[in-house]
Amino acid sequence: MSISYKDLGLTNSKELFQKAVDGGYAIPAYNFNNLEQLQAILLACVETKSPVILQVSAGARKYANSTLLRNMARGAVEYVKELGFEIPIVLHLDHGDTFELCKDCIDNGFSSVMIDGSHHSYEKNIELTKQVVEYAHAHGVTVEGELGVLAGVEDDVVAEESTYTKPEEVEDFVKRTGVDSLAISIGTSHGAHKFTPEQCTKNEDGVLVPPPLKFEILEEIEKRIPGFPIVLHGSSSVPVEYIDMINDNGGAMKAAVGIPEEQLRKAAASAVCKINIDSDGRLAMTAAVRKVLNDNPGEFDPRKYLGPARDELKKLYMHKNINVLGSANKA
Repeated sequence: MSISYKDLGLTNSKELFQKAVDGGYAIPAYNFNNLEQLQAILLACVETKSPVILQVSAGARKYANSTLLRNMARGAVEYVKELGFEIPIVLHLDHGDTFELCKDCIDNGFSSVMIDGSHHSYEKNIELTKQVVEYAHAHGVTVEGELGVLAGVEDDVVAEESTYTKPEEVEDFVKRTGVDSLAISIGTSHGAHKFTPEQCTKNEDGVLVPPPLKFEILEEIEKRIPGFPIVLHGSSSVPVEYIDMINDNGGAMKAAVGIPEEQLRKAAASAVCKINIDSDGRLAMTAAVRKVLNDNPGEFDPRKYLGPARDELKKLYMHKNINVLGSANKA
């Protein structure tokens, strides 16, 4: 028995993306695996009046159970009503790699799915993406495809090297697949360790600055498919304060450098209408948990360390919505 996302009170991303492209902002796509992450996302987005895409990876479905996740999404819709401001909520599969996985998510109430065929040949990517699009569109579900490969490690997604998106392929890919949005590769990467210090330069304040994103590729893509919704994966900024907090409280995080927020803001002002952020949230929560347990080594009540972790995550996401993505007051 299949369940429609409409029965859960969710929305798909089609209208949200068009408004974002026209308005020069990006909708936050935040990954969640548990209750505290979901609470933080919803509180941050309601308080900033931002639309939101709740992202679930294949790994998250295995960890949290697909039935529980579906009902958490249903609960999210009811929760924002209680908070007093209804925001549009999309439930999205992040990095689906098979038709069967995408179909199962669609049948279980997801309003949006990503089919990532970027590890296949170009023609196989088109074939797989088109298959998912045909099934999804029959159910009113939107589909994100991907051209190009992001390096890094995050959940089940592993790639050693990036392959930039080829602008000359995007028009053909979009036309032949019918996708609603396109994830591209312009220099972002998965995970917390996006760049090594050796890959970076130091600015006048001694801060490590990574190589800039390939905005020339983005601009060429925009020329070829004007107004088409573009997605950036691997867009965490890896705040140094969280790395320091983790290490000051017993952690052993290696030096990590993320995507500068000013570059993400520049991207959000273009046709990039969805920006994925996961690692920053993991860092914020881990830093807060470590600090509580380091300061109070006798603490054993999970609410006493997960509560502060939720609060730290909410603060981070409010900052992202207001200052980076530009999605505040766009719900």
